[in-house]
Amino acid sequence: MKDKTFTSAIVAFPPGASALPHRHGRAFVYAYVLEGTVHSKLNDKPVTTYHQGENWVEQPGAHHVLTETASRTKPAKLLVVFVSDTEAKLKVEDPKS
Repeated sequence: MKDKTFTSAIVAFPPGASALPHRHGRAFVYAYVLEGTVHSKLNDKPVTTYHQGENWVEQPGAHHVLTETASRTKPAKLLVVFVSDTEAKLKVEDPKS
């Protein structure tokens, strides 16, 4: 696709870890749980728990309010795939209050 870039990344979360609230700009995002269990919350939707082998999709502009491992003793690992505008930032954390 012209002016679009396809990027994939493995994101590892140690036990009890979480990501700061963020957005992925105008990117489409696909996340697949490779290992462990994660809690995820997008926009004003309820928190959803995803187990190994499950996935979710984020539409452009989605606000990823929560991403965290569900376990305090086991890690989690995600495969994340982005389709973004070429040269756009893939992740922008919320401004700190």
